[in-house]
Amino acid sequence: MTDLVLALPILLFSVVAHEYAHAWTAYRQGDDTAHALGRLTLNPLPHIDPMMSVLFPIGLYLMTSAAGHPFTFGAAKPVPVDPRKFRDYRRGDLIVSSAGIVTNLFLAAASAVLFAAVGLLGGAAPALEGGLGTLQRMLVFGVTLNFTLAIFNLVPIPPLDGSHLLYHLLPPAWGARYRRLGRFGFVVIFAAFLIPGLWNVLLWPVDVLSAGALTLVRDFALPTVVR
Repeated sequence: MTDLVLALPILLFSVVAHEYAHAWTAYRQGDDTAHALGRLTLNPLPHIDPMMSVLFPIGLYLMTSAAGHPFTFGAAKPVPVDPRKFRDYRRGDLIVSSAGIVTNLFLAAASAVLFAAVGLLGGAAPALEGGLGTLQRMLVFGVTLNFTLAIFNLVPIPPLDGSHLLYHLLPPAWGARYRRLGRFGFVVIFAAFLIPGLWNVLLWPVDVLSAGALTLVRDFALPTVVR
């Protein structure tokens, strides 16, 4: 339960940053829809979805903990985007769709760098080691959760961000049919969660990237943090 308390603030910030990146880049590309609805902000309140931002992450953690493999995940309310307002439709759609993924990759890397910085600070100020150790544990979640969000959103199931990127590689007729799958996208996603092992395959890069990043900074781990 302690890990859940440490992970939830990191998850909430990460999903909010993801949606803010979509809103900001859409605004820069000429679409003011999110701005007009108050979504161009890092204030979490307009972005929180009670189910996906709170109840689902807690429920998932409790269920996976009971199975012996604690894990959590979640999402914020998708930012509304009107691609018709982009100055250049294709360019704007590619930039806006990739913005959240790039943001989560940046936050994962930044978490690893901050992990090392906190370790150096703890070595210089042993009296602060307990609190800084807790901060390092949160930053481990910053690495793993942000890599999870980035890779998950790259899965090309509409309406995930990866579907927008794949759409522009398809012939127009195929792309139009592919986009129509977005009406059933979340049903497909939830159904896929029920297929044993599927998400382990789709999200295997998360383990590789997280292990690589944390291996680079493990020598900075404070004694209160499990290496």
